[in-house]
Amino acid sequence: MIEKPSHIPARLGFLAGTAADPFLREELLQGIRGHQGVDLAKVVDPLPEEDPRWRVDPIRDLVDDAMHEFAGNRTQADAWLAPRLHASLRMTRREAADRRLWNHIALAVAPDYVVWRHLPNKSEPRTAPERFRGPLDRQCFSRLWWAAEIFRDGNDYSPVVTAFGNQDLVHTVLRSTWIDHRPSAQAVVRLLEAGVVSTGREINGLSVAINAAGATLLYDALAPDVPRDPEPLRQWIEDATTAPPVSRRHLPDGPDEEPVPKESVATLVGHFTDFFETAPVRGRDTEGRV
Repeated sequence: MIEKPSHIPARLGFLAGTAADPFLREELLQGIRGHQGVDLAKVVDPLPEEDPRWRVDPIRDLVDDAMHEFAGNRTQADAWLAPRLHASLRMTRREAADRRLWNHIALAVAPDYVVWRHLPNKSEPRTAPERFRGPLDRQCFSRLWWAAEIFRDGNDYSPVVTAFGNQDLVHTVLRSTWIDHRPSAQAVVRLLEAGVVSTGREINGLSVAINAAGATLLYDALAPDVPRDPEPLRQWIEDATTAPPVSRRHLPDGPDEEPVPKESVATLVGHFTDFFETAPVRGRDTEGRV
């Protein structure tokens, strides 16, 4: 397995996709040999030096700890790393939508983690390039940050941990059009906790049913959320200057936003359960068994 680059930048930057491509060599994707990082640094656009959010050390320390802690089960690293990455890398959604930032983290800061987490095996002899520079729901680090952003309940990251208990849920939900509705995200987590859905087929079927119903039902009217106040997020980002490193043993706190209304979540749990009973789940028999 490859080692971390000998040259790791002190600060994050922007790495365009076209600039990243020459470094996605087969020897890297196959986990044979990485790059040293010096040549890659020449094609990176720096971020403002005065902003403490762009320091690399907190991210590099987290991935080192994740690889040590979850050496026996790499998939479980997601649930641990996602909330801590989100709490360490304090950004707006607009900032997090820039793929160039994630390209830089994956290739300049932690290419060894990408290969470790998505380790090549007999069925896939190479790490998929999209884990380094791909869609936000597939790229190694962006998928963790965005899942934490979508599934957190105000400042509470515990639903994020639950969501990552099923990789199919995270992958499916991140591609769904309805997921920006916070009560919907929390309702799906509740269904997972209750065992209403568990397999990839069931989750895919539920998502299809929710999408279809969303064409005629306005979830905002059915299960309203509280108005989003931008001030807690702004303050949380500003506090990055003095925030200590995130705890390795306890979940960090996210922005101090209002939690999702419990009554709205309960309403959608009932509706989504009904949707699932008639959802198109491949392999389910006439009695609802898969």
